[in-house]
This record gives sequence, structure tokens and C-alpha cells, in this order.
Amino acid sequence: PYPDDPRVPVETVEHRVLYLKIKTDAGLEGLYGLVDHEAARVVEHQLREFLIGQDPLAIAKVWDKMYRINRHSRAGHYMMGISAIDNALWDLAGKHFGVPVYRLLGGPTRESVEAYASCLGSSVQPEAVARRSVELKEEGFRYQKWFFPHGPSHGTKGLLANVELVRNLRQALGDEYEIMFDAFNGWDLGYAKDWARMAEKYRPRWIEEAFSSEKLQSFVELRRSTSIPVATGEHFYGRWEVNRFLRADALDVVQADPEWCGGVSELVKICTLASANDVHVVPHGHNIHAALHVVAAQSPMTCPLAEYLLRFKPHKCHFEKDPLVPVNGHIALPTRPGFGIELDESKIDRMERIHL
Repeated sequence: PYPDDPRVPVETVEHRVLYLKIKTDAGLEGLYGLVDHEAARVVEHQLREFLIGQDPLAIAKVWDKMYRINRHSRAGHYMMGISAIDNALWDLAGKHFGVPVYRLLGGPTRESVEAYASCLGSSVQPEAVARRSVELKEEGFRYQKWFFPHGPSHGTKGLLANVELVRNLRQALGDEYEIMFDAFNGWDLGYAKDWARMAEKYRPRWIEEAFSSEKLQSFVELRRSTSIPVATGEHFYGRWEVNRFLRADALDVVQADPEWCGGVSELVKICTLASANDVHVVPHGHNIHAALHVVAAQSPMTCPLAEYLLRFKPHKCHFEKDPLVPVNGHIALPTRPGFGIELDESKIDRMERIHL
């Protein structure tokens, strides 16, 4: 909800999540989660039987086969299933070699990864924004992303309210602070240009997903019309979509998500494409493990940041020991093999294999 509502009741609910575990005949296991139910159905019904008998350390070969055996593999839930398996195999490989995944990807480029505070679900009422944004700054975050509550259907009043959110944050945080904004696929080109023209003086770090990702030309025209960097890509499925945007000079920041775009294997390829085009990759933060390890192994020139969803990460990692949490705006690199995911049995009432 965009406004604060003190009348919302507090209640206790059952919390269920899915993790993917891949076992080998040598006794080694790969673990990854959270996994979306849509991805889990693909794993269960389309990829499980194929995986049996494959070499779990031949990750590139397994990825290529999974991609080629389905005519609809280019996008959507099937690519999400590939992503889940790929990430679990990277965890398995890290455990086999006794090192964190980022070591397998070339080693760390920094001791910790800086995270930006992603404020999805936070109130955008002016007083709440000013108060919460300053709190986050004091916690050590140097970057914040906020979400617009209005779109074209709200008319000029809504447009001005979206500009006012930018002004409010700039005033509360100061000229040196980095602020980003997400429209969540909700705008059209004319609306985006109007907003950018009025908001440009407040120097946003980027405008994210002004349009849905099939509207390539709208991204091209918006980028040509404003000095505000243009970001998108959480719904990119693979390097081919990214390359199409890069060749069109359509964006400044690629936000591919390793839970959806093809896993660690594909995100690394996307980083290579981006680095060749002098474009940043800041992975979408649906989860944190795979994104963190890829960012940690890339040059900060290519991957300067990770996303941390303040209101969603804690419950996503509820069942994990030592969840990855920013301290002073930075997430320390894990040192355990693989992704270092370890479940906390004291928080688990029951664990069962799900047949979807």
C-alpha cells in the first residue's frame, strides 16, 4: 500500500516457501531459493526427468540443453525454471570445490557489495517519505529507490504528485544523495517525457520501467529526450533481449534478474554485453543470493550496486540462518561454499517435497 494505514490488523499467518534441492549420486547437494511456484512447476513437469543422469558440474552444457529442448524456452516461466536449476547447480559446484560462487566466477572485486534501499510498499505520503528517507540515509544507505503511485489515468494532478515525490526526496536528502524511481510499466511515452521534463532539475539517478519491455522504441525515444538515465530489464529473459536494447541505445542501466533471466550463467553473459557497451548492470532484487555473487565478481564499473527490497527480503529469507542483510548500506560477502544458504530448523515446522 502506498499510504500508511494504522487500521491494518496485525495477524499471524502460516508462511510457506519453496527451495530447490538437487542431489547427486555422489552425495553432494545444490540448494537454491526462494523459487517461484511458476518456476517450480516447470522444474517438476518439464525438466526434472531430463536432469537425471546429467553431469552436474557441466553447467554450461546443461543450460544449453535445457534451453534447446523446449520451443518456448525464450521467455517466461520456462526460463524461470532454467534459472532455478542453474542457480542450484552453481551452489552445488561451489560446494564441490569448497568455495563461494563468486570465487568460481573469477573472485571478488570488493569486500562487500553496496546495496540500494528499495522502498516498494512504503508510504509515499509526503511526511512519511521525508521521515523514512532520512532514516535510511542515517542507516548508511547512499541510494534509495521509490515507487510512483500515479500514472496517465490520474491526469495532471497525478503527474504533479509524481514530480512532487522527487522534489520532496531531494529536499529531504540533499543535493549529493542518489535517488531513483520506478514506474512499474505504468506510463506511456508522452507522460514519461512530461515527467522527465519537470523532474530533470532534481537529478534522479534513473527512471525505471517507464514502459513494459516490449516497447523498445518508447525507451529509445525517452532516452533521447532526457538527461535522466533510463533503466529497465527485470523482465528481460536472456542476453538476446538485452542485446536488442543495447544495439538500439535504449537504456543506461540493465536490471536483469538471475531468478528469471536464466540464472547466474546468463547474468554473467549479460554483464559482458553491458560492459562492452559501457552500460551498468544492477540486477533486480527479487532474491539476493545469485545477484550478490555475480555483482561481487564483476568490475564495479559494470556492477556498482545490488538491490535490497526493504519490506520483502526479511520474510523471503525467514527460514535461513545468517540471512544477507545490509549493514551501513553494504552486504558483506558470504564465505561459506556455494551460496552459503543454510536453513534454520528452529523456524521450520515441517519440510516436505512438493508435487505441483
